[in-house]
Amino acid sequence: MKIGNLLISQYDGGQNRPVILDVKRTFPKLSIIEQSFDTVNDEFENVNKHFEIPAYHEVEQRQYVISGKVNPNLKWKVFLLYYSGETPELAKELCPKTCALLKRIPNIYKAFFSVLEAGKSIPAHNGPYRGYLRYHLGLKVPKVSPPCIRIKDEIYHWKERESILFDDTWEHEVMNKSNQERVVLIIDLLRPLPLIPNQVNRFIANFLLKKVRIKKVLHDVKKLNLIGKKTK
Repeated sequence: MKIGNLLISQYDGGQNRPVILDVKRTFPKLSIIEQSFDTVNDEFENVNKHFEIPAYHEVEQRQYVISGKVNPNLKWKVFLLYYSGETPELAKELCPKTCALLKRIPNIYKAFFSVLEAGKSIPAHNGPYRGYLRYHLGLKVPKVSPPCIRIKDEIYHWKERESILFDDTWEHEVMNKSNQERVVLIIDLLRPLPLIPNQVNRFIANFLLKKVRIKKVLHDVKKLNLIGKKTK
């Protein structure tokens, strides 16, 4: 990824790259998701009803430092919808309409429901790879002491039905001091780049990372999905 980051830094603005980007201008097709908010939200409720959503570090062990080390008695939970061309079977079963919507949006790398339990915060960290941008759509946001995210030196408070697109390779952290859970749909999309660096980025994201890491994540997700359905 170091070589990829070095290449992309020549096109993304480097140290002057934007922190928050315009959703409609950068990825206009995301309007498909926003126009179907009620459908996506209803299918999250279907997941929550029929499945015990695992903690992030149970899905992806390398996330333990930001998922399980701080506030270990509280959970940051994720339900994977899509990862590098793969859709878990349970996502197809419980969220068929959302999965169909995601297929209509080009350049998606990863998508998942992100759930922060009441009082759960996420420590400051940086995304490892500059080849994608991160989109959040607020599904359920407490109105009292609403959770917020700090990205570099900008602070954003989530709002239901509102979206934000940002570069998560800047340091960012989440503060949730509310007494209710916060639910967000997260979508990672390949960063818009000129032809040659775009091809390199696709190769890194969809082949190198898939070979090294993503297959294990999807394998672990499959096992967790079977366990979650039995215990719910």
